[in-house]
Amino acid sequence: MSDAQRQQTTRGIWADRGSDGMPVLILDVEGTDGRERGENQDFERKSALFSLAISEVLIVNMWEHTVGLYNGANMGLLKTVLEVNLQLFGTQRENKTLLYFVIRDHVSQTPLSSLAKTLKGDLERIWDSLNKPEGLGDARLGDYFDLQFESLPHLLLQPENFERLALKLRNQFTDKKDEKYVFRQAYKRRVPADGFPHYAESVWEKVVSNKDLDLPTQQELLAQYRCDEIAAAAIGPFRQVVDTVRPRVQSGQIVDELGPATRAAREQALGDFDQQAARYHAEVYKKKRQAFVQTLDGELHAVYLNQVKNALTLAAESFASQGQRMLEENPDAGFRETVRALRRDITKRFHATVDALAIPGVPWTFASETTQLDMLLEATTAKLRKAEMERVLQLLRREARDTLSEVIADHLGNPDDGMWAGVMAGFDAACVDADAKLLERMETAGVEAAGYSALYRKLHKALWDDATEALREEVGDQMVLLKLRTALEDRFRYDAAGLPRVWKPSDDIDTQFSSARASAQALLPKFSKVDIRGSIKLRSREDFFPAGYDFTRTLVLITPARAREVSKRFSREADALYLEAKRSMVATQNQVPMWMIALLVFLGWNEAMTVLFNPLYLVLVAMVGGTAFVIHSLGLWGPVFRAANGMAGMANDRVHHLLVEAVNRTEPAK
Repeated sequence: MSDAQRQQTTRGIWADRGSDGMPVLILDVEGTDGRERGENQDFERKSALFSLAISEVLIVNMWEHTVGLYNGANMGLLKTVLEVNLQLFGTQRENKTLLYFVIRDHVSQTPLSSLAKTLKGDLERIWDSLNKPEGLGDARLGDYFDLQFESLPHLLLQPENFERLALKLRNQFTDKKDEKYVFRQAYKRRVPADGFPHYAESVWEKVVSNKDLDLPTQQELLAQYRCDEIAAAAIGPFRQVVDTVRPRVQSGQIVDELGPATRAAREQALGDFDQQAARYHAEVYKKKRQAFVQTLDGELHAVYLNQVKNALTLAAESFASQGQRMLEENPDAGFRETVRALRRDITKRFHATVDALAIPGVPWTFASETTQLDMLLEATTAKLRKAEMERVLQLLRREARDTLSEVIADHLGNPDDGMWAGVMAGFDAACVDADAKLLERMETAGVEAAGYSALYRKLHKALWDDATEALREEVGDQMVLLKLRTALEDRFRYDAAGLPRVWKPSDDIDTQFSSARASAQALLPKFSKVDIRGSIKLRSREDFFPAGYDFTRTLVLITPARAREVSKRFSREADALYLEAKRSMVATQNQVPMWMIALLVFLGWNEAMTVLFNPLYLVLVAMVGGTAFVIHSLGLWGPVFRAANGMAGMANDRVHHLLVEAVNRTEPAK
């Protein structure tokens, strides 16, 4: 290189003796990345192999920024050279070669040890990937080469440091006392000086005659070019077929003709390619055909995978919707049988779609999508089972609610000492019946035994909530007042035989009333809280209800404040009943004496005869009396009085209006 222009400094291979009397033959070899030779790397490969074969120490000059790169560091060239060197000279080598790496322009903070580790790792990987000749399969890099790494700073940025380290590096080649002296006995070729030219010539002839270092031949280049053209022409009709169905598949449809149409297009494309490309270089044709098949299958796989995804989505949605509909329309068919038959049908249809896309010899399958379908169907089955159990719980709850409401209304409508025992017995019976039905449904639905307990507890909670709701309806303000009033009337208005009482002046009404009221009021505390002592199921509540359920709170039906308010209202109604009884007793005491009735008959006899024997009076009395009798029998005195009052009001308004008009007419005359 020069400052005036950038060009290759060394062309070919130059040899000279070392300066200052060094007993060393130095070869200056053309670089491997010059632009002068362009893409022709034939000489680069051969010169590198020649240098590696005859040198004791091979200096590899490279830039720091190319460390870790493959193409930038010419690792591909190095791989080829090492592989051919092993084939040509691997069995003849008695001494090692020192590969002396000089890393130029080392200006980064990365230590030399890290750079050396990277290069050594790259060399080891390249060596392991070589196609080693027979008998050298276990050969290692260290059997043939030693590695040494040095670095130099940037010449322009650090000139003084560069000169110092360059001199230090030179000592490794000149000073035998230097601990890093490179010309050791292990690297000696033991070639006499007068025989070196012949030795070098024979090595060069062997390198030049090796075909593994040749560039691709014209036949191979032509085959590559024509195979690419043929593949481009053959893939056109194939893509037209794929592009025709791709939009429909991407929109979520299941295209039935996708498999047959694309398989036929694939076979046609391969046939066209084979017919024309098989005439060219066999190896190139084989590689290009493999690449062409990968291209075709890659495009097909994308569309096929989309089709399978559509089938997967459709299968999952159909299973969920049809399963729910079938279970709702025919709940007695059995969950397990219904779901199993539907799942079998959905899976069969999915596999039919997948099988229609099969292509012999392709490396890909849809096993993961099939597994995903099984997982989706299993998850959907679990959801359907859960929904089915919810529906069963609601059904059992509705059935038990009617029974519980009837039992509760019957026992609370006839309160006695066995009231709560009867209610609890009815609740226990409803639980036993519902549990038996739930167990049958759980076994039919395939619920795991571990899930039985949770469903039982959920059912028990629902039944108890319905029972307490019915109880609260029965002990509402109006209902409990009605029950207390009924109890009071049963004890106060009726005797022990159930006959209505007619109070006489001699009866002790106050004592009877006090006893009946106290007996009725004693029912209020009994209605206020549920007594569960008569229930067998509620004795072990920890296993009966779900965890965290506040069972104690549900036992209180009437709070103390509400009980006091109800008691006050009942007392007022009881007082009204007491006053009514008192009035009936007074009415009995105030009956008209018989002598008064006899006196009225005696004094009014003449008038009665006058009416009876006078037709006009008789008809008038009969009409008035008949009308009064009908009104009294029908209980219409109230409407009659209201109608009379209305007519009187209307007459009053009419008279008032006439008087106002008369006054208005007389005022102008004044």
